[in-house]
Amino acid sequence: MNEEKQSVTNNDEHEEQLGEFILPIDEHVEEVAENGRKVRRRGVYLLPNLFTTAALFCGFYSAVAAMQFKFEHAAIAIFVAMILDGLDGRVARLTNTQSAFGAEYDSLSDMIAFGFAPAILCYSWTLHSLGKAGWMVAFIYVACTALRLARFNTQISSSDKRYFTGLPCPSAAAVVTGMTWVCTDFGLYPAEPGVSILAALITAGVGILMVSNVRYHSFKDLDFKGRVPFVMIFALVLIFAVASIDPPKTLLSVFMIYATSGPALALWRLWKRSKTAS
Repeated sequence: MNEEKQSVTNNDEHEEQLGEFILPIDEHVEEVAENGRKVRRRGVYLLPNLFTTAALFCGFYSAVAAMQFKFEHAAIAIFVAMILDGLDGRVARLTNTQSAFGAEYDSLSDMIAFGFAPAILCYSWTLHSLGKAGWMVAFIYVACTALRLARFNTQISSSDKRYFTGLPCPSAAAVVTGMTWVCTDFGLYPAEPGVSILAALITAGVGILMVSNVRYHSFKDLDFKGRVPFVMIFALVLIFAVASIDPPKTLLSVFMIYATSGPALALWRLWKRSKTAS
């Protein structure tokens, strides 16, 4: 009888240990601030992380499509990921579901969607024709994206909210992706040395801008809740109409202007300082 009880006890302990080993996913506990005090909560918020997962999926799909030479599909997936990435943070703030888990998950998703996927897209399209130099450029872009995200995460509490330090990785991804999409639309031969070298220079250039100290306007100080003149809505309609005529060229133009605005403004400030000093 004692042996049977001992056997049952051992089985219960074994099942408990097995359950802890197999089902660790339910054990996420996060410390959050509520009513001025810190409490521990189990689980994660579904809604914002759903958008983040969708953005992650778009990045993964883009990489797979690029390896199958479906460059237009891969480019569109990255731009869809940009929209989803912009929504997850806003949804979290609107529903008061921000969390440290969500912030870390968002960064990992950004690394795939705006770091790995654009590099694979550009490499599969033309950089492979440069041999080792091509994959080195692709790796530099990926590494710069990781460094940009790491720096952003560590400086988020102390930085000026009106500006980004370095080119944001979604904008860098938009430049690389838009370049590939536009060139594909034009039917440019990707193995042409001129096309490959230009693509390598642009890819490496936006990578360097991501880790630079160049400031970019974040547009976080814009008031989207306030009232605006009726003509502003009409202007937005015209912008969407123009963009729909040729999305690849429109998107590339917009993000190229944004990418070059940082260095241009930095040079303008430097020139004004030199004029003031003299």
